Amino acid sequence: MRIDKFLKVSRLIKRRSVAKEVADRGRVQVNGVVAKSSTKVKIGDVLLIRFGNKFVKVRVVALFESTKKEDADKMYEFIQETRIEE
Repeated sequence: MRIDKFLKVSRLIKRRSVAKEVADRGRVQVNGVVAKSSTKVKIGDVLLIRFGNKFVKVRVVALFESTKKEDADKMYEFIQETRIEE
């Protein structure tokens, strides 16, 4: 599954167009490598996403083509959240 679709379906980012833009700006890493929006993710991959003034690290545990809102968080396992002090 493409990273932009994963971010949207898992509801880490609300819209796929926003997920695509975030990835293409270099704010998403997959297993320590900067990812583009077309990068494929698989179960077990570790994602590091920069949201404004924080980094969120998650592990992919499931891939679904679509989910209900209450099931979206079953697609990833939260590892860490780090705030950036400026």
